[in-house]
Amino acid sequence: MSGRLHGKTALVTGSTSNIGQAIAEAFAAEGAHVVVSGRNAERGAAVVEGIRAAGGRADFVAADLDGSPEASRALADRAGAALGGRMDILVNNAGVYPAPGTADTDEKTFDQVYGVNVKAPFFLTAAVAPAMAAAGGGAIVNLGSWIARLAVPQGALYSSTKGAMETLTRAWAAEFGPQGVRVNAVSPGVILPPAPEGAEPHPGEIMMNGTPAGTVGTPDAIAKAVLWLASDEASFVHGTVVDVDGGRTGVAVIAA
Repeated sequence: MSGRLHGKTALVTGSTSNIGQAIAEAFAAEGAHVVVSGRNAERGAAVVEGIRAAGGRADFVAADLDGSPEASRALADRAGAALGGRMDILVNNAGVYPAPGTADTDEKTFDQVYGVNVKAPFFLTAAVAPAMAAAGGGAIVNLGSWIARLAVPQGALYSSTKGAMETLTRAWAAEFGPQGVRVNAVSPGVILPPAPEGAEPHPGEIMMNGTPAGTVGTPDAIAKAVLWLASDEASFVHGTVVDVDGGRTGVAVIAA
């Protein structure tokens, strides 16, 4: 690795598995001291152990980001303490994906999904960005989703939260960019961990038929894009949503 994040500190929410874990591992491999965060302490400890075994620096901070300002501020404070009082990078990755139809969505589910997917990163950013600016700058990367712009039948609630995050990305870039804090987003496509040899095709693979990539992506592909946006290589990139979706949203799909 090239040490692109050498000396940097980072908090990655929802990083005890899948995309968040891949981001935390990629950051640590490039020299960052990473706070791994999530609700499951056992999985978090395993991610930290793996990072340390590979020679990286990581700590686990438990957090249940329910959307309350208190939970987001508590994570900001505890993560900042674990990182020595300075946070250079924040990745708003944590999210939930209940997918009932609109008519079947009750208020409790609605509030839960907006709480985790929008309110929690909103108040976490509110707690972190001013401190980043006061310390001389930083980078925030949000996670969107391809279905925010190319809808699927059962995704109204979830896709609307990711649309909100893409809008917040641009608004925060305008608000915090002049203070030295870059804000961007990555919009993943259909992402699945590598399947065991001989496994049956995943239903998500059907949605990638006819795309330029022709197959699903892996968490590592998202991690590499987030790493670039968080690094100084993207110092002139503000308010951008990077589609990492195999061409699903940007290219006409010709079904086979």
